[in-house]
Amino acid sequence: MRVDELTINLDESPVFYRRAPDAPGVPTLYLHGIPTSSDDWVEFLARTGGIAPDLIGFGRSAKGGHLDYSLDGLTGFVEWFLAEMHLDVVKLVAHDWGAAIGLELAARHPERVERVVLCNAPPLIDGFPWPRLLRLWRAPLIGEGLMGSFTRGMLARELRRGSVREDAWPDARVAEVWEQFDQGTQRAILRLVRSAGARGAPAGTHDPNTPAPSTHAPALILWGERDPWYPPALADAYAAHLPGARVERLSDAGHWPWLDRDDFIERVATFLEE
Repeated sequence: MRVDELTINLDESPVFYRRAPDAPGVPTLYLHGIPTSSDDWVEFLARTGGIAPDLIGFGRSAKGGHLDYSLDGLTGFVEWFLAEMHLDVVKLVAHDWGAAIGLELAARHPERVERVVLCNAPPLIDGFPWPRLLRLWRAPLIGEGLMGSFTRGMLARELRRGSVREDAWPDARVAEVWEQFDQGTQRAILRLVRSAGARGAPAGTHDPNTPAPSTHAPALILWGERDPWYPPALADAYAAHLPGARVERLSDAGHWPWLDRDDFIERVATFLEE
């Protein structure tokens, strides 16, 4: 299936997205995590159709300092994007911080999300500590210093640490992520991670007085168990907030499970078509 690359404007700033012809029925919205972009979803779009934006602050979309990269702000961006695309109802496939944004969207507009697939979402649930890298990013000055010191080699090591297959992150793919990992994206990551402080306790755990967003839409949680940052128990914790959700733990996959499992895309497509 053909996957088109398109650009629209948000307050005179570019928003890049990919779109493939929709299968009959409700279209699928794909939301990426950090530090990647809609590049993650090209093969998914070719299989299922749908639409995948580069979130503001990431990929080829706008990265201005005036934009709101908080969790609420990025959810608002997705709301704006869906309105611009004239999409009233979607199926949702979301990974990492894109999953956090997708759940916020579903909580705000449950009537607009028909089905949900979540993959390796961040620990925004009570009782789960944040990984060391996220805690460092949250710290004023320390986070900026760490971001500023990232080299291409360091980024490559982190990306590859998140996958099981040795060939999951070829040099060409690392180069694409590195090219997009500029000051604007680094700023967006810091603001996004720190915005969850309104939800997370200083020690980096979710505030128990602020429940994780939930939805009653049919949900499938696919979790790479060899994720070095987010533990498999998080899959069950998210399922507790999603009535009727099914959990599938993938023992031979990491943070980006589709890079480790050849059957992953087909598994997602099958659920979307149910």
